[in-house]
This record gives sequence, C-alpha cells and structure tokens, in this order.
Amino acid sequence: MVFRSLGAFLEDLESAGDLLRVRAPVRPDLDITELTQRVVARDGPALLFENVVGASMPVAMGVLASPRRIARALGVKEFSETAERISRLVRLKPPSGIGAALRDLGGTIDLLQTVRSLGPKRVSTGPCQEVATDTIDLSSLPILRCWPGDGGRTITFPVVVTKDPDTGETHTGVYRLQQYGPDTLGFHAQVHRVGMNNYRKWAARGTRMEVAAVIGADPVTILSGLAPVPEGISNFVFASFLRGEPLELVRTQRVDLEVPAEAEIVLEGYVDPSERHVEGPFGDHTGYYSAPEPFPVFHVTHLTHRAKPVYLSTVTGKPPTEDSVLGKAVERIFLPVVRLVLPEVVDMNLPVEGLFINVAVISIRKSYPGHPRKVMHALWGLGQLMFTRYVVVVDADVNVHDLSEVLYRVGLQADPGRDLERVEGPVDQLSISNPIPNLGAKVGIDATRKGPEDGFPRAWPEEIRSDPQAIGRVDALVAADPVLKRLLQRSPL
Repeated sequence: MVFRSLGAFLEDLESAGDLLRVRAPVRPDLDITELTQRVVARDGPALLFENVVGASMPVAMGVLASPRRIARALGVKEFSETAERISRLVRLKPPSGIGAALRDLGGTIDLLQTVRSLGPKRVSTGPCQEVATDTIDLSSLPILRCWPGDGGRTITFPVVVTKDPDTGETHTGVYRLQQYGPDTLGFHAQVHRVGMNNYRKWAARGTRMEVAAVIGADPVTILSGLAPVPEGISNFVFASFLRGEPLELVRTQRVDLEVPAEAEIVLEGYVDPSERHVEGPFGDHTGYYSAPEPFPVFHVTHLTHRAKPVYLSTVTGKPPTEDSVLGKAVERIFLPVVRLVLPEVVDMNLPVEGLFINVAVISIRKSYPGHPRKVMHALWGLGQLMFTRYVVVVDADVNVHDLSEVLYRVGLQADPGRDLERVEGPVDQLSISNPIPNLGAKVGIDATRKGPEDGFPRAWPEEIRSDPQAIGRVDALVAADPVLKRLLQRSPL
C-alpha cells in the first residue's frame, strides 16, 4: 500500500490500533517530549496530540519510532524485502545485455515498473498550497522545546530542500531548524552534509541559497531524506523507487524549488551567505547537549499549508528514541549498498549503544593477509560511515548482532600489539570526545582468526564445536521428552 500523505499513514495506523489520540491539553514546551519518550521506550503507538496549548493544529509524534511502523510505511513485513529491491537495482549493469538485466530484476514487468517509478511526477498544484501567506509568524506553529537546556524552540523533523547551483540537482536532508524570531530559523546543516556543501557553493558565488522546509511529508519521503543516498541521486527519485509509484512534486510559490505536493506545511525562503547566528545548545542523539555555534540563518518569506495541517515532530536524545529506531532501519535497508562496494561483507551491525555512527561491527569472508584492514579503510571512505570511531571486523560465521559473541571474539582473538589500526580523519560534528571539532582518531580492531598467511607465528588452536551427530541425537531426545522440551524452551539466564 502506498501512503501519499502523512494523514493517510496516520489513518492507517489508527485502523491498525497503532495510533493513540491524546485529547488532554499538553504543552509543546517540554511536556510533549516527556510523554513521547515514555511511550517510545515501551515501543508504544504513534501519538497524535489534538489539544496542544497555544496551537491551532495537532502534533504527530513517534510516527516512525517502531520497526513495525517503518515496515508498514514501506509496504513490507521485513526490512529485508526492501533491501532485496535495492540489491536488485544496484546489481543492474549497463549493456552487458538486456536479457541479463531482465533476469536480475525478475523479468520484464519488474524492470518496467522500476524504471517507471524512478521519475517524480510534476503537478501544477497540491494540498500543501491550499493556504498561503507572506505574513510570517512562526509562533503560530506548535514548534517544540524538547529539553530544558535547549536554546529555543526547534523544528526537529523537517525535510529540507536545497539545490546544487552547478548541477541544478535538488537534495533533501533532515536538518533541525531552531527558531530565532517570528520569521528566522537556524539552518543546522552540519559541515559534512550535502545541504551545507550546496550552501558553500552558493556562498562562493556570493548569492543567496533558496531553501524550502517541508514539515509533514509522507513517511517514505521522510525516510528518503534520512537515507544515505549517494550524491548525484535525487532523494525524490529514491522516494519514488521505494514507493513503487512516482512522487508528486509541485513548484514552490516564491522560490525555484520543488516539494511533495501532498505535504502538510512548507516554509519557503533563503539563506544569506554573509549572515550567521549562534544556534544551540540542543539536546542531541548523543544524550548530551550540542555546543552553541554559529550557523547560517534561514529567512522564511512565504508559508503554505493544507487547510487542516498536522505538525510532525520528533525528539532526539539518548536511545531509545525515534532516530535510533530509524538508524537501525537504515542500516538493514542499505546493507546492499555497502556490499556493492565491499562484496566480501557478510553482515553489519551499527549498534544502538554506539549511536550508529560511533561503532560498527562487520563480518567478512576473509580471503588474504590484511583483508580486515582493507575493509576498515574502505568503510572510513564510504559516505557517513566515515564518522565511525570504532570498526570491529570479525569472521563470516560470527553473529554481528550478538554483542556478547563479538566481545568474546575481540577479547580472545585481537592482539592490541598487532591487530589495532589507528587513523585520523573526519568525525561527526556532534561528537564530544575529540579535542578538535570535526577531526579525531578512529580505531579498527581485527578480531578475525589468524593463520600463517597473516604472518601469525604459531598454530591457531582448533575451536571447540559440537559433534553434528550428537546434535541430531539430542534434538530427537528433547523432542520426545516433554520435561526436557519445556526446560530448554526457557530463556537462558
């Protein structure tokens, strides 16, 4: 099922019993955050706050804060289904033969549907422009203040649209926008993001950069804005691919950009390269407040919205949070893209405990001396994986999602004198442990088994493993004995 708008998705969640309407009055200042965090921590339903103090529109929270809701948004039961679609797409190779291409996609119909779905559809108008005004008062929106130490109210879940002045390619990213005044916001695109790269290109020309911020798009378009889509590929094209049908786009009314026609609210305006303002502090996904620092200023000059809009927001902080759930979904869905560059990768785990960008556990089919180090350096050069502070490489038979097993392998099979790879490089702008902002050390740990081909000077011991025949005999014994069966069905201590 394709959800063309946030409202359609909320209706579907409610019909499935996965949305709760909160009708009691709730303050947007801190209280919505507090209630949302308690519900997300229990993997509860999405929330629709219908009586937000001082606001004329409802606020939706936790809409994508559960794996089941993300899967529902994508129209799948398991993330592996979407990952397989991406895998088939990235396996397409030019003219090695149309027959091979058709086989890769499962036939002519699949290929035609995929190609047809890649192009967004342009429309002349849409629900996002039912109401329009040049008189801007951002205080009319139920913008949240999430944490006590935040520097101000912040739009936390916008899909921000910018354009590359050299190529004309549009890009979307989810960048927070702290409110400064009635018509100004902080443009918090971090230094490594495509949105900030676009800003630098406009600044080099001495020209304002036009910006549109979409609040409340359909769920797949939001996911596409968060996804590590390679530069040069439009997030809107990728959203169309994930949806299986073209995303309808409409041209904004005051700037030369396109936005989803079915969006709830659209802010239009510009960023002036000569102007910066201190943004922050802000309670971030690290569990700490980000430091105040200067960022460009987004001047909102025009606002459009549906006749009855829903304001979509989220909360960041120490997991469990909605962004931590989204991070794990992105990991599962985009594993095929990593394998495209590194086919030796068997599996990958970006643990929630490592905040997704600090720790990566990778299992590989090890083939030659130094292979784990090759994988480490390749990952540090691959998109946002460049921020990973600790990369642990294990053998193909290790379950990367069992952190007890991973730590067992690190403690037993990695020698600090020879199996650590230390490098310096870019780190996330929100990282707190590096003395110099945006630059820090990273460590790779080779926790694979060693042998003569690795220059290991002594014999690697044989690992204890159960006898296959004994396993079969005991399986039969347990199946026939009710007491043993009940005993071994219990969760281990």
